[in-house]
Amino acid sequence: MTFTKTTEQSSKYEHLEKMSINELLSNINNEDKTVPFAVEKAVPQIEKLVAEIVAKMKLGGRLFYIGAGTSGRLGIVDASECPPTFGVPFDLVNGIIAGGDKAIRRAVENAEDDTTQAWIDLCEFNINENDVVIGIAASGTTPYVISGLEKCNENNIITGCITCNEGSPLSQTAKFPIEVVVGPEFVTGSSRMKAGTAQKLVLNMISTATMIQLGKVKGNKMVDMQLSNDKLVDRGVKMIIEEINVSYEEASELLKKYGSVRNAVDNFHLNK
Repeated sequence: MTFTKTTEQSSKYEHLEKMSINELLSNINNEDKTVPFAVEKAVPQIEKLVAEIVAKMKLGGRLFYIGAGTSGRLGIVDASECPPTFGVPFDLVNGIIAGGDKAIRRAVENAEDDTTQAWIDLCEFNINENDVVIGIAASGTTPYVISGLEKCNENNIITGCITCNEGSPLSQTAKFPIEVVVGPEFVTGSSRMKAGTAQKLVLNMISTATMIQLGKVKGNKMVDMQLSNDKLVDRGVKMIIEEINVSYEEASELLKKYGSVRNAVDNFHLNK
């Protein structure tokens, strides 16, 4: 199968080294402005995948992101933010990167070319038919990611992907592909730029929409967030004040007693 890697095509800008700082920043910004419009075109694809994730999580399933390099790191970032933001278990959303955790900081040579390791990595989590696995790869050609999804398909596990090329091998493998075609990068082939931004936007949409559908947000507030620092405790107290109109001191006591904004508000109403 042949397809065009628009992520690898030559930048439309020439002689970058001759640009002033202002020209560099302005041109990068101009390219970045195009990314949300590319994501907008993929919303129907994103919607289909989110619906599958929500359905599986209601059955006790989990979400896995697998990727290499920047794509893998972005998946890990999104997964790691779900517990503190939405108060969910740490094993509900999981990020896996080719080369293991050490690859989060430093590239691991040839890890992305391994065609067996992704399934091994997933099996460490006892992956099963209730789970969903999303492969992330800007190019859509990463062997680690493609082979992982192939094994998931063989084992009746729902697969999705986030890629920035149309008609890639990864898109052909995933049951629910998401293609955000952002075009050539400002620096030719540097897919950590527009492609990385696009992937981050899509990941935000997937995890946030999923958690809202699962009832982890009330109104527009993170009522189940983990109170892991003073800033978040203060935010939680103010949420309680808005919901039940009590003093700061009373709200603080309720939060300390019940451990979350949701529990504090619910128990306040129960005891009235």
